[in-house]
Amino acid sequence: MEKLLLSGNEAVALGAFEAGVKVGTGYPGTPSTEILENLTRYPGVYTEWSVNEKVALEVAIGAALSGVRSLVTMKHVGLNVAADPLFTASYIGVKAGLVIVSADDPDMHSSQNEQDNRNYAAAAKVPMLEPSDSQEVKDFTRLAFDLSERYDTPVLLRSTTRISHSKSVVIPGKAYRGREAVGNFQRNIQKYVMIPSYARMRHVEVERRMERVTQDADELDINRVELRDRVLGFVTAGVCYTYVREAFPEASVLKLGMVYPLPEKVIGEFFQKVEKVYVVEELDPFLEFRIKAMGLTVEGKRYFPITGELSPDRIRRPLGAVQSQGRMMSDFPLPPRPPQLCPGCPHRTVFQTLSKLGHTVTGDIGCYTLGALPPFTSIDTCVDMGASITIAQGIEIATGIEIATGVEIATGIEIAEGVKKPIAVLGDSTFTHAGLPGLLNAAYNGRNSLIIVLDNGTTAMTGMQPNPLSGERINGQPAVSLDYVKLGEAVGIERENVRIVDAYKPKEIEKAITELIAQNTLSLLVVQGLCVILRRRRQRKEKANSEKIGI
Repeated sequence: MEKLLLSGNEAVALGAFEAGVKVGTGYPGTPSTEILENLTRYPGVYTEWSVNEKVALEVAIGAALSGVRSLVTMKHVGLNVAADPLFTASYIGVKAGLVIVSADDPDMHSSQNEQDNRNYAAAAKVPMLEPSDSQEVKDFTRLAFDLSERYDTPVLLRSTTRISHSKSVVIPGKAYRGREAVGNFQRNIQKYVMIPSYARMRHVEVERRMERVTQDADELDINRVELRDRVLGFVTAGVCYTYVREAFPEASVLKLGMVYPLPEKVIGEFFQKVEKVYVVEELDPFLEFRIKAMGLTVEGKRYFPITGELSPDRIRRPLGAVQSQGRMMSDFPLPPRPPQLCPGCPHRTVFQTLSKLGHTVTGDIGCYTLGALPPFTSIDTCVDMGASITIAQGIEIATGIEIATGVEIATGIEIAEGVKKPIAVLGDSTFTHAGLPGLLNAAYNGRNSLIIVLDNGTTAMTGMQPNPLSGERINGQPAVSLDYVKLGEAVGIERENVRIVDAYKPKEIEKAITELIAQNTLSLLVVQGLCVILRRRRQRKEKANSEKIGI
């Protein structure tokens, strides 16, 4: 059969296509972004960049309840945004398969935290699969759809940065031969409408379902035992399996493909055959705690770090006194390469101006977060998507800055001299993702902050994906673009306090910031300038098209 060299993200798309998926939704976020970009290239599949992960999951739920297999993609923090529908989707179940990809980011290569989303599987009571290479990614994606329909549940597929971006050989399979997908929503009020009386009944069904999945997990061949040396053994999953095999090639291994719920019978039998067992897992002791709860003696986080990524060396070193196979790789010191805003980036002028003015600046998630680093050092907070606007409001309240009515808030906090009004800064994609509720909250509660939207025409941080302000969809088709002026007017911002300026005109930017910050009212400043990388791409594309037609 044909062999392909695919990244984990490419393999998810192939596996979903082979599984007969018809709807793919998501929000771009490293390391998950390329899944949907690849899925959109397959025929017969509808894909969309949704405005955020919550919306993406809800759209997919609707499609799955209408009888078509659906895939949702997001990075680990995106599942925080989608958690509300996830927990209720567990109660509702599915009609056609619903698979949610959570791409975790140990060591925070491009994230604000390194949370372990295996905990979501346990909390929401849904199965979770975790592959170890691209072939398993493809196969597990197909299996996830089958399990979703077999047990009437959404299924989580967990990847990590190394699995998402590393490439390995994949053998394609045959396309899905199940029933033809027909979009036909049928009423089932007691199953789909989660008012308390129906939700109580559905919770009972969820518990029964998880009992069945736990029993059946022992029969899944994705949970496999590799018996070698009976003295030393490991329980592991995902990319850590490849590290263990490299670090201790002669050791016995229980490789888990389903990390929740656990195959308890298989685990118990493995422990009877091996003298000393260690759990190797990145981040939380998720497997370790559950295995210990079974009454088994096992070691894990006592030897392996709870933060950052693991590697063969980081597994060998702590166990060197127990057993070590092969030579340890030397650590090569690398020169530091701190990230920075691109030369010519339209955001640079804004941060130069903010640094000069000296206001408190609440930042957000995006490439512009680099404005916190030298030479600008002009961002004071960064928490999550959209938090720039709302944290600025909290600072405004706590520091007693006058609201629009001119009445000082009685907070009981002494106001320091020289307190300056906070300024919120966020990008265009983040603004539509999670900034709009914060803007409405500011207007509703009479805040007088200045909100600056850095509009570079794309979602630059994750690779130039379109968004509701860039005028196109994932497939390049034209789309509506949010009108800043009408939006401002809709929430009650006076027309003169909504301004749009050119990102490459520093004097106009400084003038607009200075004038708007002096106003005792809510203001919106949009600084527009196309991302320099996107501009160059478009220029190369236009040049290639011109040469092709002989212009």
